[in-house]
Amino acid sequence: MAKNLPIEDQYNRTSLFKKENVNDLIRILTRFGTIPKINSIDIITSNDEPDLYKIIPGKSIKIGANFLNKPIVALIYLRYGIEWQIWYRGLGKKKLYPILCDLAALQVSHIFFNLLPKEDKIKLKDSNFFLTDLIQNIDPSNIESLISDAELIKKLQSFHGLNISDKKFKDSWKPIIEQLAKPTEYLLMSGGDLRLNIDEDKLLNKYGCRPFPRPEAFTFASSTATSVSNFAFDKTEIVRAILIKRNIAKGLKEATSGFSELLKNNLRKALKINKECQIIFSPSGTDSSLQIAAISQVVSNKDIIHILVASEETGSGVPAALKGNHFENTTALNFPVKKGDRIDGFRNIELVKIPLRDKNGTLKSTSKLDEEVLVAITKAKHLGKHIVLHIMDQSKLGYQSPSEELMQNLDSLDDLSMQIIVDGAQLRLDPKDINGYLNKGYIVTITGSKYFTGPPYAGALIVPKSVSDSIKSVNNVLPKGLTNYYNRSDWPTCWFCSKQLSDGFNYGTYMRWNAAIAEMDRYFKTPILYRNLGIEMFCNFVEDSIVEASFLEPLFDEETKINTYNSEEFGLRNIRTIFPFFIHKNNQVLGIDEIKKLYLLLNTDISNYFDKSPIETIRLASQKCHIGQAVTVKHRSDKETAVLRISLGARVISESWKDRDISMFFRNIEEQMSQITIIIKKIELIIKNPNLLK
Repeated sequence: MAKNLPIEDQYNRTSLFKKENVNDLIRILTRFGTIPKINSIDIITSNDEPDLYKIIPGKSIKIGANFLNKPIVALIYLRYGIEWQIWYRGLGKKKLYPILCDLAALQVSHIFFNLLPKEDKIKLKDSNFFLTDLIQNIDPSNIESLISDAELIKKLQSFHGLNISDKKFKDSWKPIIEQLAKPTEYLLMSGGDLRLNIDEDKLLNKYGCRPFPRPEAFTFASSTATSVSNFAFDKTEIVRAILIKRNIAKGLKEATSGFSELLKNNLRKALKINKECQIIFSPSGTDSSLQIAAISQVVSNKDIIHILVASEETGSGVPAALKGNHFENTTALNFPVKKGDRIDGFRNIELVKIPLRDKNGTLKSTSKLDEEVLVAITKAKHLGKHIVLHIMDQSKLGYQSPSEELMQNLDSLDDLSMQIIVDGAQLRLDPKDINGYLNKGYIVTITGSKYFTGPPYAGALIVPKSVSDSIKSVNNVLPKGLTNYYNRSDWPTCWFCSKQLSDGFNYGTYMRWNAAIAEMDRYFKTPILYRNLGIEMFCNFVEDSIVEASFLEPLFDEETKINTYNSEEFGLRNIRTIFPFFIHKNNQVLGIDEIKKLYLLLNTDISNYFDKSPIETIRLASQKCHIGQAVTVKHRSDKETAVLRISLGARVISESWKDRDISMFFRNIEEQMSQITIIIKKIELIIKNPNLLK
């Protein structure tokens, strides 16, 4: 047998394959799947030199058996080596600066280690390997200190044998390392807020998902948030490698500004938006609301009033953002602020909330909602205010309001100073719907992290040409306090109002949007006939499954229907794709705390509670099921409770079409429908074991 083999071709019965190591090895190799893939870089194992670790620049990484016998150690060393090769390629033809590769790989490995689960970190404490000890005991972000440590640099360079002592570290590289010497999974959870942080045990954020692929979970949580797919993650890894090369060649500012504009153009292409429409990126949908508040102040000197339809079914921080207040204690650019305080530069702003439900929790009729909207508009008009009307299409529970009839009637009102905002954050819209709104002069808010299942958070405003022209025609500037929230590159380059914003870049937002756009592209590559049939097929099954489960009570059966849009032509906005439901036990609806507990149990392996049960029960309990998180709703019995949601996401369609085979497409849809059945069975399993909910 050859002494040196690619890692995937080795299967000797060494200690590596002892029973106690196998599960570790499988888990580590699974995580290895999130490490960047580099064409023509081989990973070679060596039995002849068990202590060997060698980076062959531009060619391979050689690793000895003694490393592989400790899978977590091997994972760290391989992550370091692959990152080193990425930066080495990024140097271009003149590969004279290995110190850049050394420091970048060291920082990435340090962050990668911090993202490992606690049980893996514990196993590294007494590993007694140079690199694993190093990354646990230094601060790799302190570049000046690292460069001055000649002994450390010498040891790092011994990995690859390159030592060009007269080539010093360039100052221009420091910001590039600060921005891009980070694993993709870390970038995908940066530049947002604390809700993106993951816990140390399950590696899940507040939304129950993680910033790297989680294929072991059944995922129908697109109404909330979704773990990034393998497809989008790989696309984002490729982009990071390209950006490293461009940043080294052109400098951070030029390369990143170009990337921001490229993403905006790619989003226009994906949604078939006119190039004259402007796009503003934001770290979240709530940040988009703050941007709307700021734009409204730029275009009008009048007193401003926001009329927020479906106020209880939008983001919890939206009302504060629309009033120009801090909605968290830290901004996406990591500036400390005080939640609830007025942001510097904002005028007094009035907000009128129009909830979809009355005080009894009953869904209002379409005519009642229309009446409330019209009354609010008429009152504001008589007071001479500039009105910002926020309409909903669709809410987190799948509703739309006000009616199309009311919107048409508003066009007949004279002397109305009003801007209409479409809350399309769920992005359960087809391109023709978005363009229809833009052609009417409406601003549309979207995210890439709901229907299209990109990583949370990825917000954007799409501004029609007419509104953009109005903004360009004035010399007003954005409120001063927004320099702590946004960078200049997030906004249209042709606008004067944003000139004073920060010169930095939010790579977290960019990377999340890159992943979301990748999902959009493959979704729209599915032929429209199969796409629509697949949507109907899946949604009909989910609806029937919930209705037929005696312990589930659909919330959507109360509709009269609040959606009054033309349903003759198929489209995402005239078919229900979010299915909320109450959960019952002993003919009583579960309380809020029980629902939230059940939601967490669904998304967790709970087989340890059923170790003496039949194998079928153990398998069911072990399956991780991620669905839409709890939304507080008053039940018709007058009890305060919450609903969970099963939601269609774009991946149901795009991943079913990956083989580009019609018969396989519908078979793949059926497989995902069978996952819905398992989710409902696991809900039943949990409520039949009441101790789990205590």
